Amino acid sequence: MSDSSSQPHLIQVPKQFEFDGRPFPAVFDNQQSLTSLAAIAAWLQANQALLERVLQESGAVLFRGFPIDNAVAFDRFSAAFGYPDFTYQESLSNAVRVNLTDRVFTANEAPPEVEIFLHHEMAQTPVSPAKLFFHCHAAAQLGGATSLCRSDQLYALILDQMPQWARKFEEHGLRYTTLMPVDDNLASGQGRSWKSTLSVTDRAGAESQLQGLGYSWQWQPDDSLQVTTPVLPAVVDLGDGRKAFYNQLIAAYMGWAGVKANPAASLVLGDGTTIPISVFEKLVSMANTLTFDLNWQDGDIALIDNRITMHGRRAYSGDRRRQVWVALAAASV
Repeated sequence: MSDSSSQPHLIQVPKQFEFDGRPFPAVFDNQQSLTSLAAIAAWLQANQALLERVLQESGAVLFRGFPIDNAVAFDRFSAAFGYPDFTYQESLSNAVRVNLTDRVFTANEAPPEVEIFLHHEMAQTPVSPAKLFFHCHAAAQLGGATSLCRSDQLYALILDQMPQWARKFEEHGLRYTTLMPVDDNLASGQGRSWKSTLSVTDRAGAESQLQGLGYSWQWQPDDSLQVTTPVLPAVVDLGDGRKAFYNQLIAAYMGWAGVKANPAASLVLGDGTTIPISVFEKLVSMANTLTFDLNWQDGDIALIDNRITMHGRRAYSGDRRRQVWVALAAASV
């Protein structure tokens, strides 16, 4: 490898946030020092303690200028961290995605004009990944940024400006009600079919899976499946004195079909209490003040701590198709 003076190091980027004296996101620029997958893997492994500390402090780390240009290389990059795998097929995510390797899949198959609003990955399900890797294989011509928001900073703002609701969210959690279609719906950011989501082939298998997970459900006349989760957290303790607003509340309110008109049909507190539209609007407004738009460059990789940082996708346009891929990691055991 190159000498230490030419190793990847932290840089600043435009409009970068700073929280408690630390940048968000943190950005490591390769400086053209590592030119092979073997050298990159060796650097990642040798610096893992540093990278873990920076990730815990910042909540998101961007790796820029690394020569990662295909799904297999991205698979090897993410594998170098040694995190346990979290496969998409076995998840309960409601987004339609396509696997490129066992570990790597497309971020979302929703059309370019559909915005994916801020959320924690799979926080609307009983099992969610600990960390997310995003790789930009091809940046969009216009738009297509990945929006990032620190949920610990958001929860601190909620405590300050809406303390009563902060307590309610923390004490009661949330229940989500969603509709799983019969077939994958590529026009929706939440269009994964119930067969794919639950990894089953028939109604009996679906009901068995849901019962084991603590869901309630109702079959619809068109054979789609309406499901309601058990009580899930709205706030999580990060274990270092911080708490994070960990949920899908903003994405559900802003992006799920019909939720803005009738939020209670899809999202209530764990005790059944409805959440006023004014609370949703205030939360969206506060999150917007804390959101950084990651404008991708080809080859960029972002590592996100899913408990600390929400993410989303801006709409995009132009002749060039945006290609951002994902790999997930489970919590270490």
